Amino acid sequence: MFRSFLGGIHPHDGKELAKDQPIQVMPAPKELVVPMSQHIGAPCAPCVKVGDLVKRGQLIGTSPAFMHADIHAPVSGKVIRIEERPHSGRISCPAVVIENDGEDSWVDGLPLVRNWTAMTNEEILNAIQSAGIVGMGGATFPAHIKLKPSKPVDILILNGAECEPYLTADYRLMLEMPTKVVEGTQILARVLGVARSVIGIEDNKPEAVATMKKACEGTGIEVVALKTKYPQGAEKMLIKVLADREVPPGGLPMDVGAVVQNVGTVAAIADAVEHGVPLTERVMTVSGDAIAEPKNLRVRIGTKYSDVIAFCGGFKEEPDKLLAGGPMMGVAQFTDEVPVMKGSSGILALTRKLTEHGPEMNCIRCGRCVKACPMGLVPSMLSILSKRQDFALCRDSYGLMNCVECGCCTYVCPAKRNIVQYIRNAKGFVRAEMAKAKAKEEQAKKEGAKV
Repeated sequence: MFRSFLGGIHPHDGKELAKDQPIQVMPAPKELVVPMSQHIGAPCAPCVKVGDLVKRGQLIGTSPAFMHADIHAPVSGKVIRIEERPHSGRISCPAVVIENDGEDSWVDGLPLVRNWTAMTNEEILNAIQSAGIVGMGGATFPAHIKLKPSKPVDILILNGAECEPYLTADYRLMLEMPTKVVEGTQILARVLGVARSVIGIEDNKPEAVATMKKACEGTGIEVVALKTKYPQGAEKMLIKVLADREVPPGGLPMDVGAVVQNVGTVAAIADAVEHGVPLTERVMTVSGDAIAEPKNLRVRIGTKYSDVIAFCGGFKEEPDKLLAGGPMMGVAQFTDEVPVMKGSSGILALTRKLTEHGPEMNCIRCGRCVKACPMGLVPSMLSILSKRQDFALCRDSYGLMNCVECGCCTYVCPAKRNIVQYIRNAKGFVRAEMAKAKAKEEQAKKEGAKV
């Protein structure tokens, strides 16, 4: 049965470049740059200093904040610098720079051999937290927090859709390591206490559907083929098509009894629980028409994009855009010196013939963005109001904060308007105002308490 949702688009997926490339292990480079902010929440602070010798898997960054994920050394070696370095999601970020000694020695006691069925739920959650696991589809929400919902849940949804064009890392993971995905799913189902676990995979990946169905035989885990349509893999879309539930505006999946995780995340959780292995590497796609040899790679966290691209033969043509992630929701980079992080699903290099956008014009009121929006919004009005800086009207009357920033509106716009960018600007302003209001309220409470 093929399932889908209202809205969405059908961009050229470009997956033919890398989908048949098995996962290769990229050797760790001589120098690794490990950012202290790789997750949603408070950034970590280094717990090592320049000159320290570290082992792979050793804790090098942590925070007392509730919302954070610990960071570990991806190789053994020497800390040679702690400084600001380029970051794929912002201008820069403090990072620990490690000189690889080439020995790849694990910290004492790792890896382990454990039977997760003999572990308590608390022990499993502690193992996930200690390993610094985050959502590896790109959201980077700390996994141990997501697995302790404050409301009852009855369904676990695994995102194997990988609807973003060009990216094929999750596809190769399901083909090559289906048992690890199944084990991770079983671990999470036990911790959450859910009766139903479902893996959703787009129907343009029939080999992955067949492989996962075979791996799930006798486990009770369902594998469902979903209609190929972007953004089928968005959290709210998956919940709608697999559970027929709608997350309320401003709500979370747990509000409708669901938890959603990426297949890459559950594979990392299996490693963390069964072997105590921290998240020090990940599978990612390197693709695009400017890349000489598109590949799917297992890469150490902290490897610079320049090193990854060189391992793929470098550029065969001069790229016009270098993206962290895919073409729809990825972030354009100003340098190839940014490092691979926990949420790095792919590196994409595109030439001018694919990125040519044309000049932006006034909205022609055609309604194509409204038809394409999977959230049922009116993106054209949001962009117009944002350009006028009428952010309050965007928020109060047009559902600004419900936008998932999938980019469907920009893709279909015949006027070449950068709609999603206008929306992001508006959301940023609204969040800033909300933060100011919250700070003011907290300050008032403190002053009231003093009185």
